[in-house]
Amino acid sequence: MASTSETGHAKNVANFEDLISFCTGYGTAYNPSKAAIQLPALNTLYSNAQNALAGLTSSKIVFDNATNARQAAFEPLKKLATRIVNALDATEATDALLKDARTINSKIQGKRSGKLTKADAGITEDEPTETAKTISVSQQSFDSLIENFAKLIELVGSEPSYTPNEPELQVSTLTTTLNNLKTTNTGVVNSYTNYSNTRITRDSILYATNSGLVDTALEVKKYVKSVFGATSPQFKQVSGLEFKKRKK
Repeated sequence: MASTSETGHAKNVANFEDLISFCTGYGTAYNPSKAAIQLPALNTLYSNAQNALAGLTSSKIVFDNATNARQAAFEPLKKLATRIVNALDATEATDALLKDARTINSKIQGKRSGKLTKADAGITEDEPTETAKTISVSQQSFDSLIENFAKLIELVGSEPSYTPNEPELQVSTLTTTLNNLKTTNTGVVNSYTNYSNTRITRDSILYATNSGLVDTALEVKKYVKSVFGATSPQFKQVSGLEFKKRKK
């Protein structure tokens, strides 16, 4: 699990807003020489952090929607592949051709049965390393399904006697289905890239060494302590604001 949840990121930003409010309230007494902790810079950093959180939320929604669309598109594939092989078996296809079709279908069926899991679909918690691993394995699985389904379509299309009356089993319809699978799969790939990039941006703004929101907040606390003293009511105000770093 991630060391800092999505709620934790938002809490850091919310506490930073409180920190700015306190510092603004100190008036001219809050007058650091370091530009990075002056009020204009703090306000800019806060605005950037807000935008980063909003951007990540939006990109995650797009990624989840793309994942759900792919899930729905691939859900009927295994049953469809078996129906194709059964339809081929009812033609004049040779035993060798049927054997090849069954081999391809076995690859499509794989070891899993039933519905695709969330891990298969690429839906994970906000843990960068595990997410990347899951997406990579998941993507290989979907790429393999597409490749083998394309081979199955090509195989049945080579058999002149494969002319099923059922529209969903006809080669033209199967080709359309294949293209839809490719489209939904590409949608997940592209939306995950954007989601991953927005998360990198969020992490840089909040957690970059020295310049990130968390380190900046700690610098502000130190300055307030130096100006008003460790036992001052001003330092008590800001010292109670918690800023959590993201552990590596």
